[in-house]
Amino acid sequence: MTSKGHAELGAHAEPHMSLSGITKRYGGVTALEDVNFSCDLGSIHAVLGENGAGKSTLIKIMSGVVAPNEGVITLAGNPVSFPGPSAANAAGIVCIFQELSLLPDLSVSDNISIADPPRRFGLIDRRAQRRRAEELLARIGCEDVNPLSRVRDLALSRRQMVEIAKALAKDPTVLILDEATSALTASDVDRVFDILRKLRDDGISILSISHRMHEIEAVADMCSVFRNGKNVETFKQGTRSADEIVQMMIGREISAHFPPKPVKEPVQADAGPPVLQIRDYGWENTLRGISLSVRKGEIVGLGGLDGQGQKELLLGLFGVLKNTTGSVEIDGKPVDIRSPRDAKKAGIKIALVPEDRKTEGLMLPMSISDNLAIASLDRVSQGGRLDQKALDTAVGKAVERMQIKIGAEGDPVSTLSGGNQQKVVIAKWLMTEPRIILLNDPTRGIDVGTKQEIYLLLRELAAEGAAIILYSTDYEELIGCCDRVDVMYDGQIVRELAGDDITEHNIISSALNIKEAAQ
Repeated sequence: MTSKGHAELGAHAEPHMSLSGITKRYGGVTALEDVNFSCDLGSIHAVLGENGAGKSTLIKIMSGVVAPNEGVITLAGNPVSFPGPSAANAAGIVCIFQELSLLPDLSVSDNISIADPPRRFGLIDRRAQRRRAEELLARIGCEDVNPLSRVRDLALSRRQMVEIAKALAKDPTVLILDEATSALTASDVDRVFDILRKLRDDGISILSISHRMHEIEAVADMCSVFRNGKNVETFKQGTRSADEIVQMMIGREISAHFPPKPVKEPVQADAGPPVLQIRDYGWENTLRGISLSVRKGEIVGLGGLDGQGQKELLLGLFGVLKNTTGSVEIDGKPVDIRSPRDAKKAGIKIALVPEDRKTEGLMLPMSISDNLAIASLDRVSQGGRLDQKALDTAVGKAVERMQIKIGAEGDPVSTLSGGNQQKVVIAKWLMTEPRIILLNDPTRGIDVGTKQEIYLLLRELAAEGAAIILYSTDYEELIGCCDRVDVMYDGQIVRELAGDDITEHNIISSALNIKEAAQ
């Protein structure tokens, strides 16, 4: 049956899974309020909304992670309740969450079969487990991933593909993807879409949460928009324009996708050295002969396919990597940055917003206030003792500037939505008053409204004199935000783009190291 046939079938048949009158409260906060929602077999249903709109709570209820306070769930026409994710998995409901569930020190094959490994004579059959992993990886076009590799040795994009293979091992009838493509390269996204279409045509019900409108347009059959814990509208994909969908999501007008770039005057001969200059920078076999500069008030982008050394370059500049080669200059003066402590020193003042907010940017059990203050304790301390009044003032200003939606500053940061958690990570480093800001894919998994706020913030910081390096896997983001884009391939900068040359075609062709791109 064609995908269109499946969509039509799903539209007229009884929903495979439905939620009626679902309400979920966390203390005094209502995450979902009287929500009705359903999904059909043989259909891809996109769930849209800002962070904090209720999407994550919806899929946590569907997948047995949390129980609703009110409402009824039916599966294949029968009322069900799931005491935990294992019960939901057994019923054929499998969720791939944005935060990966892989165990980094185990192999790929161990992770894929961890819930139900093949056995022989009561012991795990390692050969069968490896064959199973190879088959599932091949199914999603990842034959290049060695089943015996440790997960921690894989790039984030490959780890996310392993997570998808792990979900397929459970043979789902309802597959839920929570921003599952947010860390994938463009080619990997296309592979995932092909897999999703095949699974849909096999009769599986697929739910996809994504903030990337072009992905929704490419793959979804139905869409539901959530806002403030309510299902605002459900409609067939293609019957609402992107602008209408965004308006439903945020409930307010947005002036422009990206703030305008200031007109850049040619650099004068007497302008002085750039804020940051690196020459012939290298690290092991990952970074090779990189030279770039960033001037005051400039946003320089790092482009290229995932895993070409962009992350390592940012980590090296922040002092995380050891035994780097080449030179780094701040305001024309050589500096030796051997640790993040060095990077924060007066005269250098570098900040890094890392790739994964959950594991690298935040201490989830600790309070919002503690997370905000941890990088700038020296600024709110006197004589080695914390100045509580100064701390409260600094935290209050950070929350206000970033418009972080919180209950109380003492609440665990884990209680915040993904977008607000990312704001905490950014605000934490802005509290150090950095002159050079390094950002590693800062809007990954962030809703449209929050992206707008971050784009405006970057322009404001640049206008205030910050020198910014932005690595993004979103080509539109590089085009819309950056004054220049340095495209990396195999640990090197293969092309620098500026002005009208910053186009998707030029970025992609350079990322693939197509020689004609540089002519």
